[in-house]
Amino acid sequence: MSSDDERSEDPGDGAPEQLALIRETVRKAKVPRAKPRTWRGAALAKELPVARVLVNKGVLHLDQYFDYAVPEELDAEAQPGVRVRVRFGAGGRQVRGGRREGGGLIDGFLVERRAESDYPGALAALAYVVSPEPVLGPELLALSRAVADRYAGSLADVLQLAVPPRNGRAESRPSPEPLPPPPAPSAGSWERYAQGPAFLRALAEGGAPRAVWTALPGPHWPEELARATAATLASGRGALVVVPDGRTAGRVDAALTALLGPGRHALLTADSGPEKRYREWLAVRRGSVRAVVGTRAAMFAPVADLGLVAVWDDGDASHSDDNAPFPHVREVLELRAAHGRCAFLLGGTNCTVEAAQLVESGWALPLRADREQLRIAAPLVRTVDDGELARDGAARAARLPSLAWQTVRDGLRRGPVLVQVPRRGYAPRLACERCREPARCRHCAGPLQAPDQRDLDCAWCGRPETAWHCAACGSNRLRARIVGARRTAEELGRAFPAVPVRTSGRDHILDSVPDAPALVVSTPGAEPVADGGYAAALLLDGWAMVGRPDLRAGEEALRRWTAAAALVRGQPEGGTVVVVAEPTLRPVQALVRWDPVGHARRELSERAELGFPPVSRMASVTGTPEALATFLAAAALPPEAEVLGPVPVTGPGRPRRPGDAPPGETWQRALLRVPPGSGAALAAALKAAQAARMSRGNAEQVRIRVDPPDIG
Repeated sequence: MSSDDERSEDPGDGAPEQLALIRETVRKAKVPRAKPRTWRGAALAKELPVARVLVNKGVLHLDQYFDYAVPEELDAEAQPGVRVRVRFGAGGRQVRGGRREGGGLIDGFLVERRAESDYPGALAALAYVVSPEPVLGPELLALSRAVADRYAGSLADVLQLAVPPRNGRAESRPSPEPLPPPPAPSAGSWERYAQGPAFLRALAEGGAPRAVWTALPGPHWPEELARATAATLASGRGALVVVPDGRTAGRVDAALTALLGPGRHALLTADSGPEKRYREWLAVRRGSVRAVVGTRAAMFAPVADLGLVAVWDDGDASHSDDNAPFPHVREVLELRAAHGRCAFLLGGTNCTVEAAQLVESGWALPLRADREQLRIAAPLVRTVDDGELARDGAARAARLPSLAWQTVRDGLRRGPVLVQVPRRGYAPRLACERCREPARCRHCAGPLQAPDQRDLDCAWCGRPETAWHCAACGSNRLRARIVGARRTAEELGRAFPAVPVRTSGRDHILDSVPDAPALVVSTPGAEPVADGGYAAALLLDGWAMVGRPDLRAGEEALRRWTAAAALVRGQPEGGTVVVVAEPTLRPVQALVRWDPVGHARRELSERAELGFPPVSRMASVTGTPEALATFLAAAALPPEAEVLGPVPVTGPGRPRRPGDAPPGETWQRALLRVPPGSGAALAAALKAAQAARMSRGNAEQVRIRVDPPDIG
């Protein structure tokens, strides 16, 4: 009997067994995997057959260029500035046919084509060119190298921040044709500043003025930034404006579009998405657009023929990058202004100590309005003074004294009222109601918090707490040590039941509110813009901001207060701000007088006496006690370097920021201080010591940060 006769009449009979047999056969088959070409025996490019490549390793002891052979087939595409893939890590013994082979594939940038190599051995060949689009120009490469040297980092890490990831769809689309330069704009609201029109004229005539701009409160500063950008474009040059967040970038974007129309500038923010952002970045790189507005990463935007760099609100923490080597926007733009000989504008409603130092040193000139213009633009700022205490004896202890309640009532008759609360949530910190002992988590000893009215959890490990009792007295009743924004909104809603209450914070940030009576409770930095300005503002719990154990606590509190008060209508329109804090404190007095420049100058003089930044250059070195001691002993620090510490840093618990000690470990931190002029030597010494540790393969690495934002 044949096999056909034995076949079942049911066509589906046996199909599952046959499919399983096929799958098993395919699974066991040894199919060779495709490997990138090694170009063994391939002819090299006739001219400039050596490519100098920066490999994307990001480790300090490999912070150098490596030479690769250029196959003839890749000669046309392998141009300086393109992305390439190369093999890296092969030993010197793996040489076949005059080519080094082996190693893993890694990304890189082709920096230069050369006729000969400095390396005496055999070269590996470029694996392939990822894209023929040149994304790394000479100016961007030089800037990235300067930033890496200043912050004791690697060039590869800086380029990770400077060049966005590739998007093939965006890269395949052509960029629009560049538009001709626009006409020079009128001075507009710059007339309110004594040197404002002259500053715009210098930009329009191709000059390179440097200014520290203390902006008047009110809604005009986006338009003023747009006019400075337009004046620079009128001279045939490019302009770059960096702001702290996407909401602020949107305001400047709208002002530029209204002044110049669409198509003359690019918006580079994370909210745009990877494809749109890369398409905008390519338009800037190709020269189609010569003006850029963006957030932190835009500080490296490759603007052609750069004529102006501007940063708004340089004291905002968002301007300091959280990734190695932790560059700051202000410092990077200072490098661009110095190397590119372009104009520099540092603006804000507040004045940082670093901005005051730029003026004191003569590197930049002040750009301010006179007191008459300030009285028109600024609101009336009030605090709980001695007269108020005499009329209201409980005003000093009350969270909302009678002055604050009266200001809210009067403001709601004319428009919205802003209430700034330093903490988000319902009750961010809790304590025992009987003995006032702070409430701690049973698992990690972290502080307990109440994100809403009911739930209770740990701020460190996140575990919920359902049966808390005080370890000191046994009570199970809690009280709020700090009241958050949600609790404040609830209290105000009960006090003013006929008025809508809106909240703006990290979970939900409002962009704007209408010009109608409403209470807007916001955390610092999340204040929405009110149409026509707020009628009044309350700045609550000032002690929580000024009393932080930080060198910049007073400066940061004043910056937050001025940013909120600048959204309030001017004093001639009835705008009033009440700050609930000790009236004798220096930041409070500076807010009442609206004198952030005077506050910054005084802070600068005190830091000069103590030898603190920005008068001195400082770096922090953090690690385990053993690793830190070994690093400091091996580092060839400058003779004038002073070592402060080491001292313990964040112990068991959740790390608060990148670079903190891991949970369950106790690290130490040392601060290294040098006088002005020795910062480059300090950075070079730290970089060399860290590279030596990495080359020896030390498992316990130390973390270095030049110009740390938090020094205690």
